[in-house]
Amino acid sequence: MSSNKPFWPRVSPHFLACRRGVRTAGLDHAVAVGLSGGADSLALMAALVAEGHEVLALCVDHGLQDGSRAQAERAAEQARKLGARARVLGVAAGVSAAAGAESMEAAARAARYRALAAACAGEGLEVAVAHTADDQAETLLLGALRGRVTGMSERSEVEGARVVRPLLGVRRADTEGACAELGLSAWRDPQNADTNFRRVALRREVIPQLNRIIGGDAVPALAQAAGDAALDDAALRTPPTTDCAELAAMAEPRRRRAIAAWLVSEGVEVTRRAVGDVGKLCTHWHGQGPVAVRSARQVGQRLEVARIGGKLALLSGH
Repeated sequence: MSSNKPFWPRVSPHFLACRRGVRTAGLDHAVAVGLSGGADSLALMAALVAEGHEVLALCVDHGLQDGSRAQAERAAEQARKLGARARVLGVAAGVSAAAGAESMEAAARAARYRALAAACAGEGLEVAVAHTADDQAETLLLGALRGRVTGMSERSEVEGARVVRPLLGVRRADTEGACAELGLSAWRDPQNADTNFRRVALRREVIPQLNRIIGGDAVPALAQAAGDAALDDAALRTPPTTDCAELAAMAEPRRRRAIAAWLVSEGVEVTRRAVGDVGKLCTHWHGQGPVAVRSARQVGQRLEVARIGGKLALLSGH
């Protein structure tokens, strides 16, 4: 860790908003942070250091863009200058150039969290990630378009990583403003301008239109609804099970969550349709064939869920 203490500006309202998010997150003294070098993760990393945490910045290089390794190294160097330890993690997302935007994003996300989990395993660290209130609003809309309203919780486990999100109550304008106040040069991911990604299209086209419709800022209400959905999910969380009789006896909200939890544990992409069709194998069984689902870890891999001997089973697709 650098021995030079960074200079924090005395007047920095945007950075203060990020620091307040960190203060209320109940973090351990030592914490890892997923650092892309973008404004959100830079502001989070700086806030963690400013609040006195011992920080390990983990900079993931997916190798999907020219110069990605150099960008990861730049992010790591910025972290070291602010007083954090830093490591660059090279990962293979398992996607090709022919993969669709959404498939590429999902596979890269899964690979990233697996790499973060592995990097933190030896030190038992939580991984702080820089999702903001704006990201929360986008998550609600994305989930609704898939037929499954959901939101991000302050803490969760993703691909084996213990994830904490200190900035869910902080706006993207604050993370960008914090970087300006601190004189940090944030990386602008070219994918964040590519509306082939649904999240980017929502951010650049749909949410601005919602703002115009309501004559104000739509993000706070959307983010609040997403947060409420996450709390509902936590309160109704049901352990995964493959026992069809047990699932059939559950109330429908709990059955959906139990099936979704099982699909996640098996590396299957969770959609409302997949959960509903698998549920019918339990509640409306008449000898029907298996349900086609998709892998969340390997792009293009088809899988099937079948009922065998009263139990759900995941099979390779044909």
